[in-house]
This record gives sequence, structure tokens and C-alpha cells, in this order.
Amino acid sequence: MFNDILNIILKVAEGAFTEITVFVGIALILFGYFNFKNDGNFIKTIQKNKKFQPLIGAFLGLIPGCGGAILIAPLYIKKTVTLGTVVAALIATMGDSSFLLMTKSPKTFILVSIFTFIIGVVSGYIVDYGQFEKRFNLNNHFFNRKKKKNIFKNILCRKQYNFEHIGHKKGDEIDLILHHDIKGHQSVGTIGFKITHKGYVIYFAILIIGLMIGIANLFNFDFGDKNISKIISTIGIIGTFGSIFLMLAGHKYFSEHTHEEEEIRLTSLKETFIHSIIDTAFIGTWVFIAFLLYEMFIYFIGMTDLATGNDIFMQLTESSEYYAIMIGALVGMIPGCGPQIIFVSLYLKGILPIEALIAHSISQDGDALLPLIAMDVKSSLVITIITTIVALIVGYILIII
Repeated sequence: MFNDILNIILKVAEGAFTEITVFVGIALILFGYFNFKNDGNFIKTIQKNKKFQPLIGAFLGLIPGCGGAILIAPLYIKKTVTLGTVVAALIATMGDSSFLLMTKSPKTFILVSIFTFIIGVVSGYIVDYGQFEKRFNLNNHFFNRKKKKNIFKNILCRKQYNFEHIGHKKGDEIDLILHHDIKGHQSVGTIGFKITHKGYVIYFAILIIGLMIGIANLFNFDFGDKNISKIISTIGIIGTFGSIFLMLAGHKYFSEHTHEEEEIRLTSLKETFIHSIIDTAFIGTWVFIAFLLYEMFIYFIGMTDLATGNDIFMQLTESSEYYAIMIGALVGMIPGCGPQIIFVSLYLKGILPIEALIAHSISQDGDALLPLIAMDVKSSLVITIITTIVALIVGYILIII
């Protein structure tokens, strides 16, 4: 049994890296550059166009990753954008799990994106015209409440980059919460910082080699030589465990984005690249965890026989569409990208129906809700309830249709 489990771990590690992580990595780098060039412009545009804010917010959420949607939180707190704008952005966003769909199932990615965008826009305008913000008495206390502690206490608590803030100003209450009261970018000079800001070069080199292997596999290229096959397997295994190491060094366990990091990305192309590499390691780790959990579950329910376990599992999932919708929406309520990556990975394994995926995509917010939770728990809770209800309604309607 021990040898079987070890073989499963190594095989999953190889496949996770060469089949998914390498493609996700390239997509992350490309979209990281796109965000570096455009996110600041999007934020300026959304501030100037009040009537079209839910539409622009949904578009920001639609951009793969959490970068667009995560920058909305301080704008809402400062009453620059509406509650419906935040709802639209969070419904439209799929977080970093979008990169999995984009690279492994582009048609599904396009279909889900269309659904989440349209539903996000419609929901956003309903929330605004229905005056949900006033009805639930939201976002009217942030700047009026008295802080029990000196709000400037932690302003020099750690070494930080000098960067331009987006949606707020340096030294204001939002700055102190987003960049000092909660965990943000790694402190300069720490061991983790040195590992991530130097080790990314080595990881990127492995990623490029893995990408060439992944492309060859797509075209069913036969390497023939057993020694070459062993080298390829080794690269895949090193890539996955390198992902885990880099993720741990960056202290990114369940979520990998903070508002502070998004601001840093927009001021430095080098930081954009480094963070894209760290995000790749984060996603690669969770893909590995998802695939490993699946394979181990199949292994044990099949009494150590994978084929038998797979047959049993498929029988269990055939009649569980309605439960899958509910599970997808509930898992989407969990902040962060880790659980969301696992859910999408299971869809890619053919375990879950697309209706559950759409419901999950509507419900989940990736890391985009985390800054808002830190600043306004009540608004975050109401938004989460709204997106979850919308997800359940849409999911069950799709099944009925």
C-alpha cells in the first residue's frame, strides 16, 4: 500500500505541474502584464461614470484573477462606487480559478464568463435601484466610528515599498487597515522575502521547461527513450514541490492576494512578474492537493483498485446534480482562492456538472472580498448572502431548463 500511495503522489505531482500549472503560469504572467498596464485606468474610469458603475464593475471582475475586483473595496468604503458595483464585480469574478478554466477548458471559461458577467450586471443594477445599501443600513459608519487605539500606532511597524495607493490615500483609515492592521505584502528583508524575490528565477526556468513538456504532451509527442521519460517525470515532480516550497515561503496558504499587493503590482513591472510567479506556485499547489485528494479517495473507495473506485464514484455523482449546486454555492462563500481552485479542479476531472460550476462561480469571490471584510463586516456579509442566493437561483434554473 505504501508504494501505491507514493506512486500516486508522484504521478499526481508530475501531472499537476506539466498538464496544468505550466499553462496557468504563462496565463498569469500575460494577464499580470495586462493588469499592470490597465488596472489604474479602469479604476479612474469607474470613478467617473456613476451610471455605468455596475457594468464596469462586472467587467473588472471578469478579468481573470482577483486584481480587478479586489481594488473595488476601498472605493466602496469611500462611497466612490455603489454597493451594486461591488456585487457586480464579485459575481463576475472567478478569482484565480479562472486561469484553470481558461487554460484547460477555454469554451467552458467563455460560457461561464458570459453567464457571470450578465448576471453580475443585472444583479448590480437591481441592488442599486432597490436601494439595498439604505435598506440594510450599510457603509455609513466607517469614518465616524472612534478607534479605541491610536490609528497611527502601526504606521511604521515594518519596512514597506513606496507605492501609489489606489482608491485611498496614504495615512488615512483605509490605509491603516489594509496595509497595517491586516497582513499585506511580505516585509522587506525577511527570509521569505529573499526566497520569493530570488527563487522566482529558478522557478520560472523550471516553468518554461515544464511548458515545453506540456505542449509536447498536448500534441501526443512520444519521447520514446525511458531515460528522457524519467527526466520529464522528475521535472514535473520538482515543479510541483517547488510550487509548494515557494507558496510556503510567501506565506500564501488559502489566499494569495491582498489589496496592498495589487497596488504594488501596478507600480512595478518586476513585482508584477514576481507576484505572477508566486500566484502560479499557489495555484499549482492547490491543483496538486485537489488531484491528490481525488485520487486517494478513488483509491480507497475502490479498495486499492483505481478503476473500481472510479466506477463507484461516478455512480455516486450521477444523481447528485441538485446537491452539487448547493455545495458549489456554499463552497463559494468561503473567502480565498484555495477551496475554489479545488472545486474547479474537480469539475475539470468530470466530477461536477457545469450548472454547479456556474453557481459556484457566481457565489465565489476569490480574494476580492477579503479587504472589504477587514473594513466592513456587515456589508461583506450582506454581499455574500446576495451572491449566494443569486447563485442558487441561477443554478437550479439552469438544471430545470
